[in-house]
Amino acid sequence: MMEKNYMAAIAACSNGLPAGKRQELQRLDKLLEQNNISVRMSRYLYEKSDGISGSGREKAEELMDFFENPGIRCIFDVSGGDMANEVLGYLDYQKIRESQAVFWGYSDLTVLLNAVYAKTGKESVLYQVRNLLYDDGPIRQKEFFGWIKEKKEALFLLNGNFVQGDHLEGTVIGGNIRCFLKLAGTPYFPDFNDKILFLEARSGQVPQMTTFFSQLQQTGAFDKIKGLILGTFTQMEAASKNIVPLALRYVKEDLPVFWTLEAGHGTDSRAVIIGGHAVTVSESRIMTKN
Repeated sequence: MMEKNYMAAIAACSNGLPAGKRQELQRLDKLLEQNNISVRMSRYLYEKSDGISGSGREKAEELMDFFENPGIRCIFDVSGGDMANEVLGYLDYQKIRESQAVFWGYSDLTVLLNAVYAKTGKESVLYQVRNLLYDDGPIRQKEFFGWIKEKKEALFLLNGNFVQGDHLEGTVIGGNIRCFLKLAGTPYFPDFNDKILFLEARSGQVPQMTTFFSQLQQTGAFDKIKGLILGTFTQMEAASKNIVPLALRYVKEDLPVFWTLEAGHGTDSRAVIIGGHAVTVSESRIMTKN
């Protein structure tokens, strides 16, 4: 059951939000408070100019304050964009490892989710908490608060199908493919050996995805992983293009590949635990667990 005095933080480690998002975050704050989650807001949520809300060091120090606060259980990053990797060099990964707080974010926060796992082995959650406010909000609210309050796992259950193989199991890395590849060649790029790689994208058509999959192939990723999960590829799907045939060009014929439309940039997206354990539930369902 959920602890009393449950505290969460709202952060923005990537691009600052436009000022027009203030009312939305006030609604999110109210929703969390109504569910007995007290909220601390970052000082660097809103852009001052050119998407910048603060320096990389300032945002990192704010984030570390949240990780070091013994009362904070979850840190929900509500941003996205391009600039999250500027905080990575200013973080204290030993203190993050020791913290009870779990980081949640999506899109550009892929860099932070995977850096935390690579440097600490700690789990984080690929999820945008602002989804609770949108069209599918009531459904996601039930799943989200079911997890927060009672550890019910529906938020992490992904429906889809195996397009190759019929079973996968292992530790999950990855996220947004463009942002994930920003870590290549850095100390924050996770080890691919025996991992399950999850990939999704918001922007980009076939040429861009060809570039990204080619780069992953050139890192040796597809020779090392033991499973691939494909989420939504929003702009490709809007153009009636399917990521599956493209992806299968790059992987071995015996590599399990699971395709789901329930994880990615959609406001109806469910969550994936980066550093968590993926398990096969059935031929049409997988789940990530901590």
